[in-house]
Amino acid sequence: MAQAETNLTEQLDNEEVREILKTTTDLRQYSRQIEKEFKEVENKSIEDYIKESQNIASLHNQIGECDEVLERMENMLMSFQNVLSNISTEITHLQKKSVSMSVQLTNRQSVKAQLSQFIEDMAVSEEMITIVMDTPVTEKDFCTQLNVLNHKLSLVKELSFKESKSTADVEDVLCKLRLKAMAKIRSYLLEQIYKFRKPMTNYQIPQNAMLKHKFFFEFILSNERQVAQEICNEYIDTMSKIYYSYFKSYSSRLSSLKFEESCTKDDLMGIEDNVSKGLFAKTTSLKHKSTIFTIGKRGEILNQQLEAPIIVPHAQLKNRYTFEALFRSEQYALVDNACREYLFVTEFFMVRGGQAQDLFNQIMGKTLTLIIKTVETSIQDCFDTIAMFLCIQLIFRYQLMCHKRCVPALDKYWDSLQSVFWPRFEHVFRLNIQSIRDCDPTKFSKEMGPHYITRRYAEFSAAIVGISEHFPNELVSRLLLELQNEVECFILRMAAIFPTRKEQLIYLINNYDLVLGILMEHTRDNSKEAEAFREQLTARSTEYVEEILAPHFGGIIQFIKECEPYFETEQLDELRKQERRSLALVANFSANWKKSLEELNREVLLSFPSLVTSSRLLQLALASLVQYYQRFHKLLTPNAKAQLTNIHVVMVEMKKYKSSY
Repeated sequence: MAQAETNLTEQLDNEEVREILKTTTDLRQYSRQIEKEFKEVENKSIEDYIKESQNIASLHNQIGECDEVLERMENMLMSFQNVLSNISTEITHLQKKSVSMSVQLTNRQSVKAQLSQFIEDMAVSEEMITIVMDTPVTEKDFCTQLNVLNHKLSLVKELSFKESKSTADVEDVLCKLRLKAMAKIRSYLLEQIYKFRKPMTNYQIPQNAMLKHKFFFEFILSNERQVAQEICNEYIDTMSKIYYSYFKSYSSRLSSLKFEESCTKDDLMGIEDNVSKGLFAKTTSLKHKSTIFTIGKRGEILNQQLEAPIIVPHAQLKNRYTFEALFRSEQYALVDNACREYLFVTEFFMVRGGQAQDLFNQIMGKTLTLIIKTVETSIQDCFDTIAMFLCIQLIFRYQLMCHKRCVPALDKYWDSLQSVFWPRFEHVFRLNIQSIRDCDPTKFSKEMGPHYITRRYAEFSAAIVGISEHFPNELVSRLLLELQNEVECFILRMAAIFPTRKEQLIYLINNYDLVLGILMEHTRDNSKEAEAFREQLTARSTEYVEEILAPHFGGIIQFIKECEPYFETEQLDELRKQERRSLALVANFSANWKKSLEELNREVLLSFPSLVTSSRLLQLALASLVQYYQRFHKLLTPNAKAQLTNIHVVMVEMKKYKSSY
């Protein structure tokens, strides 16, 4: 703003100078005039000042008074500042003192809580003494006070190691209470164990009672291991005898329910079927129910009957059962009892891993050994391969069932059972293979229908393959392959006894078709066995079709084979040279084709007992004939083609032989 005023003054001076220059006034004169004006102004200012002197003096006094007031206020504020500084220091001190008191209070409360808990833990109330001494162990109050007593005993034991003097006040009382409680608990647990020994006792009831009070054993174990060992030994001795006695009796009574006539070495697959042996004479014979090579409904034992109720011998005296049915009942009874026992001992006796296994073996060891020996004895003379294989599959399933129930204790037992079954199974299986290898085809009648050994093999192979689908085994696959190869060789040896190739093919087709049909009915369509026989059946069917077409249309077939190369190499002159021959073939075909179709139909139907097979082969022959007809038509001259029967007429006639099978 000062700069602006300066600029404005300079502008005014410049203007005045210009005015003066315009008026051509003398500067000295003008200077004196200005000085005179300044003097007048100064005089007027002095007069004004003199007039306002009183006011100025009054203003001066007021300013002085204001300075004094401000000084007093400054002193007062300084005093306030000092006071506030003192207050802040005091507050800080109080805060520190408050924190210190809070820490002291927390420490004292912590000490108080610990002391209160310690006193409560150490003190022995009259109520606890009365209940432990007089109340029955099955009462809820006794169990509650027993937990309290156990806690006090643990605390006193811990403090005694630290040489705490406070334990001396209650140690004697607690020791007496401990002895009293242990005596009552020991008496109760032994009483429950002795209940197992009563005849016809459902031992699940005392076991459940013991599990309900499983803390009793924990209390004894933590306070007196000798008493705990006594109870454990008593339980082992009791239950070991009970299980051994039960399964010994049960196995013996089950054995009386088996079929009276069992399979022998004379019932192998390749042994000649002789009705005079009287195999089907008795109603209690397995063979009266089904042959030993047919599974029938026996496979249900692995599915619907796997967890069926066990057989009760005294209620089934009039019934008879297969080997695998009796085996299933005994093993399922064992699984049920063993799993329950293992879960009981792990929970009640508080053992895991190797300790649980050892305890279980002490209880069930004799019983398991007994069952294994019984099985070894029973299969020494067993020649029922399907029964043994069903038993092996039952072992797999029951082992899996035990694992689902979290019971690994029977694993070694299952392995032992398998080591009993597998060698016998393989031995009998190889005996069956050897029996087929030793067969003499000349001893059998010359029948072109399916051989009974082929049927036995088909049923047997389908049974084994079907059973092993869920648990495949390399040994079983290898044995099945050996058996299949031996049966194929046997079928070929049997076919060789027929004099003509057509009879041989009929025999082969009947047998291959039977095997394939049974395999596809009981197993998957893509099984290795089914695929092998399907290939054989297809090859022999094609060859058979050629054999039956040759007598009726052999001239045409031969003509096609000889002349097709001329057609393919476009040697039309050579084809024309065959016109006379082709005309003779056309004339023969036109005269006899309907009769030939009738004879084909009759021959095929008489050769194969299965209507499905005969229909399939007839249709295959007719389809092959149509193909030959079309190939023959291409090779004919226009003259011969005009004389050949129309293909549509032939097709219409063929439809008459199409069956619904």
